[in-house]
Amino acid sequence: MKTKIFNLSALALLASSLLTSCTDEKVISTPPVVVGNPVSDASPLSGSINGTMQTGKTYIVGDDVTINVGDTLLLQPGVTVKVSRGKTILVKGVFISLGSQTSPNYIGPDKTFTKTDEVGYPTAQDSAYIGYWTGINCEPTCTLLNLRWTHVDYTGANFGATFIPTGEKAGKGSKGILFANPDGDLIIEDSWMYGTIDDFVRVSSGRIHIMRNTFEKGGATGGDAINAKSGSVGDMAYNLFVGSATNSTKASNKGGVGSQTNVNMYNNTYISGGYRQKSPTGRGGSINFEEGARGKAFNNMLVNCRAGIRIHNNPAADVVNMSYGYNYTYGDSLIVMNNVYPVGAGKTGTTTVTVPQSTDIPAYKTLLSDPKFKQDYLYVISGGICPNIITEYDGSAYVKVGDPKFVSSPLPYTKALRAVSAVGSFNFRLQSSSPAIGKGTADAAIIAPLNATKVADARFKPSEVSLPGVDMGCYQSNGKGNQH
Repeated sequence: MKTKIFNLSALALLASSLLTSCTDEKVISTPPVVVGNPVSDASPLSGSINGTMQTGKTYIVGDDVTINVGDTLLLQPGVTVKVSRGKTILVKGVFISLGSQTSPNYIGPDKTFTKTDEVGYPTAQDSAYIGYWTGINCEPTCTLLNLRWTHVDYTGANFGATFIPTGEKAGKGSKGILFANPDGDLIIEDSWMYGTIDDFVRVSSGRIHIMRNTFEKGGATGGDAINAKSGSVGDMAYNLFVGSATNSTKASNKGGVGSQTNVNMYNNTYISGGYRQKSPTGRGGSINFEEGARGKAFNNMLVNCRAGIRIHNNPAADVVNMSYGYNYTYGDSLIVMNNVYPVGAGKTGTTTVTVPQSTDIPAYKTLLSDPKFKQDYLYVISGGICPNIITEYDGSAYVKVGDPKFVSSPLPYTKALRAVSAVGSFNFRLQSSSPAIGKGTADAAIIAPLNATKVADARFKPSEVSLPGVDMGCYQSNGKGNQH
């Protein structure tokens, strides 16, 4: 009897071993997500569309298209959507683009443009600012726009006479992406936006998660890369901005719709921002908080931007409920370094109230310039024992000092600072000897994601909520952060 039991046990072990061996030889892949019926690629699309655009296929948007309330359009990895000139993607329901790192999706013109990314290419001749189509326009009924590993290129065309999103008008220029639902979710991850006339992303209201993206050539003569208005709550983190016309990340409570605007901006890299705006006086070049908005700005890298963090004072940002620090600034000109903390007057009656933080690099300190102290000032604020001193600072000691040591981007820069508007052949990752490594903070008590989105379906939640990293900027030496 004992022998019989032993044989049965041995047989069971053998069977288990064979099963394991067979299993180890198989690669089980997850099938792509499907919603509704497949979308046909047999002819150009127009009117109402929904369902699944399938991997490897190219779809032509020949006329304006609408995703209706209750409908979903989903793009599997490796989908190309070519949009005809001046046409609009209008989202009343749900739009999801699930590109992947190995098979990104593309949404852009139905013709090919040569990217003119060489340094100093004239804006007036640059195809990036042609404004070919009107972008992805989400109505207040849109509950979710989710873009992963997706290119959105050459937006900014004027709206036509008959197909106009809510709040816009015929002949008005479009944004790259427009989102407008305070109870909806905007998720943009690991994606690229290239070339537009005005804002890349305008959030009239909504819960936002915008992480690990690359934005190049945003705005021809104005416009922000990400412009969040009233009722916008969430995170902008680990993004790379190159050549934004005005601000790259902006938060404003203008409009007073829904919750107070509250945005955390951390571990972003800003390169050569703020030089293509028509009226630059008092305007930004990197980070901007204004008109009742609150939030945090930490661990950011600002290189050759026209202005640093701008906390607006009229109408005022919610300075009581915001904080910033551990930000790294490098500039090749005195103009840049004298605007690290932009305190000068802008439009009539407006000022900015940004003050230095001891955790910043360079570490501006509050020092009085009274001769009896026998020291040069780096920053002076009105009041105290010298009430008549003008708010001022002098960054001359830091011009061309503190090279962040990018992998390949020559600093100090010998050409016009506005000349860099795209990644091109540059690599803005940090060398191992970079002075920006380890100088940020990951202390959750100081800065942590708001993680505001409320998507119920696990398949469409943010793929990763990246925590603040100790290396300043969007690239981390441990391989985390921006993956472009």
